Amino acid sequence: MPSPFPGMDPYLEEPGLWPDVHHALISQIQAELNRRLRPKYHVRVEERVYISDENDPGREVIIPDLRVADAGQDEPRDWAEETAAGYVAVAEPVVLTTLIDDEIHEPFLEVIDRQERLVVTVIEILSPTNKVSGSRGRASYLEKRQEVMASPSHLVEIDLLRAGVAIHTRELLPPTDYYVHVSRKAKRPKGIVWPILLTQRLPVISIPLRPEDPDVPLDLQEVLNTAYDRAAYDMAIDYRREPAPPLNESQQRWARTLLESRGS
Repeated sequence: MPSPFPGMDPYLEEPGLWPDVHHALISQIQAELNRRLRPKYHVRVEERVYISDENDPGREVIIPDLRVADAGQDEPRDWAEETAAGYVAVAEPVVLTTLIDDEIHEPFLEVIDRQERLVVTVIEILSPTNKVSGSRGRASYLEKRQEVMASPSHLVEIDLLRAGVAIHTRELLPPTDYYVHVSRKAKRPKGIVWPILLTQRLPVISIPLRPEDPDVPLDLQEVLNTAYDRAAYDMAIDYRREPAPPLNESQQRWARTLLESRGS
């Protein structure tokens, strides 16, 4: 069953669901490009690994707020009231989750020239932690980004998240919800950016290859639609509630009208 939205589905951005969506998109892009690029190229999944500790601002989008587990009491006890009444307060244990360093794995794609064994193009789908200012995830992402920019490889960045810090460019980006950036080695520092609004269909982008080969088109809307259907996200999403992060007022009106017209 397809998403009721014509472009990006904002309900897929929910932090608890996004890791699965991220993997689904990575897998679908890999399958689509391998079908088109063989036998000269193949696409593989690689991982960027970093450590998130308790001082990492990005932890709030990695793990949920801590909650006190059930300690076996039906009602919370009023310690101040009991002490004032003459009882001796005795400490009782509760179960908590200890904050420890987490090893975070973020997948991305590499288009490989099989004969030369060279990375021709790196394709990144941004995660929430990549867009949190000062976070370990953003530092790790920017380090990898700079490494690719200084290499012979092309870079494709796909940002389908409204929240967080957007791409830095010398020119101002127009107001947008999502974007795709393609940086060709021969054209740097110039790159092509697709600014995408929530109401718009995701574009067909061009994946650059070796100079002697033409770009291969990648229809991001078809990628999203197929990933949505295969993962049965319609079974996981309650379209009666507001998405997280929330939409602005005009987007809320548009989305509600759209969902009502499609019976969602």
